[in-house]
Amino acid sequence: MKIHISKDALNWFKNEMLVEEGEYVRFYVRYGGSSPLHDSFSLGVNKEEPIDAGNEIELDNRIFFVEERDIWYFDGHDLFVEYDKEREEPIYEYKK
Repeated sequence: MKIHISKDALNWFKNEMLVEEGEYVRFYVRYGGSSPLHDSFSLGVNKEEPIDAGNEIELDNRIFFVEERDIWYFDGHDLFVEYDKEREEPIYEYKK
């Protein structure tokens, strides 16, 4: 499982979530909603430091990660974070 973040999505995290240099963004599994991978579970996002990062990527001195305990959610898929210009928000895609 790898994390891919487009430049436009990175800018959204900087401007809307106010992610500063040296800060962390966690992608995590939350109960509720649904995703193309699992019913009753969806992807959550917040700023927090890792405890046991299973995968991470650093962009512009900002670290995006998934905890080891949440890797199951991706079921062998990579996470692609793109930016939807019409909605002005990130979109999440899962690709093998």
